[in-house]
Amino acid sequence: MHTRQALPALTVSAIGVVFGDIGTSPLYAMKEIFNGHHPIPVTPENILGILSLVFWSIMVLVSIKYVAVIMRADNKGEGGSLALLALITERARNTGMTWAVTLLGLFAAALFYGDSMITPAISVLSAVEGLEIVTPALKPYVLPITLLVLTGLFFIQKRGTATVGMLFGPIMVLWFAILGLLGALEVARNPSVLVALNPLYAIGFIGAHSKLAFLALGSVVLAVTGGEALYTDMGHFGRFPIRLAWFGFVMPTLVLNYFGQGALLLNEPAAITSPFFHLGPGWAIVPMVIMATVATVIASQAVISGAFSVARQAIQMGFLPRMLIVHTSGKAEGQIYVPFTNWTLYLAVVALVIGFQNSSNLAAAYGIAVTGTMLIDTILVAFVMVLLWGWHWSAVAAVAGSLLAIDIAFFSANAIKIPEGGWFPIAMGLASFTVLTTWRLGRRLVGEGMAKQSIPMNSFLDSIANVHRIDGTAVFMTSSKDGVPPALLHNLKHNQVLHDRVVLVTVQTTNTPHVTELDRVYLHRMRRGFVRVIIRYGFMEDPDIPHALERCKRFGESFDILETTFYLSRETIVPTFRRKISPLRARLFGLMSKNATSATEFFKIPTDRVVELGTQLVI
Repeated sequence: MHTRQALPALTVSAIGVVFGDIGTSPLYAMKEIFNGHHPIPVTPENILGILSLVFWSIMVLVSIKYVAVIMRADNKGEGGSLALLALITERARNTGMTWAVTLLGLFAAALFYGDSMITPAISVLSAVEGLEIVTPALKPYVLPITLLVLTGLFFIQKRGTATVGMLFGPIMVLWFAILGLLGALEVARNPSVLVALNPLYAIGFIGAHSKLAFLALGSVVLAVTGGEALYTDMGHFGRFPIRLAWFGFVMPTLVLNYFGQGALLLNEPAAITSPFFHLGPGWAIVPMVIMATVATVIASQAVISGAFSVARQAIQMGFLPRMLIVHTSGKAEGQIYVPFTNWTLYLAVVALVIGFQNSSNLAAAYGIAVTGTMLIDTILVAFVMVLLWGWHWSAVAAVAGSLLAIDIAFFSANAIKIPEGGWFPIAMGLASFTVLTTWRLGRRLVGEGMAKQSIPMNSFLDSIANVHRIDGTAVFMTSSKDGVPPALLHNLKHNQVLHDRVVLVTVQTTNTPHVTELDRVYLHRMRRGFVRVIIRYGFMEDPDIPHALERCKRFGESFDILETTFYLSRETIVPTFRRKISPLRARLFGLMSKNATSATEFFKIPTDRVVELGTQLVI
């Protein structure tokens, strides 16, 4: 629980990290609605109708759906699709819906990767495009400057964001203050625009121009992009600071800016070329471009950090192979750097900027990723309402059903943009989904194959009475908490000896973000000097085997690393034409397995104390 003294700092930090994405939406949302691929005529009636749609979309999809409802579905304080998946998997298992729930959660995580690629590209590009307002002569420099800024952003990731992160909050507070001030000044010149707060204007626009309204929804959703980040980043700041920041500061400034842009368009329809940058005086355009670029870099940083967190969760939950995870801060646990994820995102972002050329083209791709994620989140939270909260079916139908209908409307409006760029997040989502499910399936088949090669522990212990024993401790890492590890059998077969103490260590990942130190280690003594140790980690934690073994002192077992040898089994995957997995996916799994980070590095085991023994497995 956050203390009263920490609340202001947490709230400011949340403004810097959580709201960066939705806070940069005013750069392109209104411009895309009226001047995008499906432009809406700039008439007073349409402006008020669109403003009303934007306002009530923010209220329903962000304020009600995420802040009021979905943020209640936390997994020990953590949020996000995978945390939500872990929360309901156990309950769903007893209802036979595990497979459906797992697929939904995985596809939401897969779409998040698509979102992580598009957000930096569209945000930074839309900010730098403000240079075109200064003079059209700067247009050729927009793409090079954008690529330079993005390249710098991805290159500094390895240095960590702990120091820079301290500045994120104050800078974004200033950004939102500027948004609110610019909007308020324009609204003051034309206060009649505030009538659009009345939902009847949105309803009237939909009724009078149903086709236009449907097309508009595909761009209106840009005003709520980043709303899902409130839930994803909940574990970093807590529910209350995020809610306080949203209702007390962020939402009012966003609404003021959108209404300011609407008031500007009522007076000057020609400003639709870039309503955000036309809000300020001419002399302020260059400073606004610089400030907008800084804000978009911060928004992109938050999304990239989120991608690192999702990658770590996926690794711990068994959906991705082991990868190098670098901790860039000794104080903040969430400050991590995943090199493979970072450079994959960078290549995708560069390809997007070069391929789509401008923010308007990218907007067509953006909506699908956001609306797809929101749609799945609604379905998953419906499971939470039934399985965890025990809501009556009528209440679930009323709340989740209404939100689902709205999500489907937004998703359908964006689906027509698939040929114009919406195909990209779908393709990235399917590729990520294939990788996640292939690794999970492959590991299950590997486990089944190793189980067939294993022999019961009691039978093994009965057969080693006359085996020569040597001084020291041998630790055998094994994914199964039953049977004899293949590495142990190989070692005995080739060396004909066993250590005086043999420890079988199994690492398990729980469905909770963190595990208490009391529940971290379980120890069971067997016959003939054999000990089985189960080490448990939450899906937000990184394994450290030597550190965990030190916790065995409370069981009367101590480990001297200099007298301990760790035996690891390195599996070589041989793909075959079995019907349990397609040949293509078998090859993909073999490639991922081959390129996975070594268990020695992943489990933080001293390299000079490790012996690796090869095992060939056919899948």
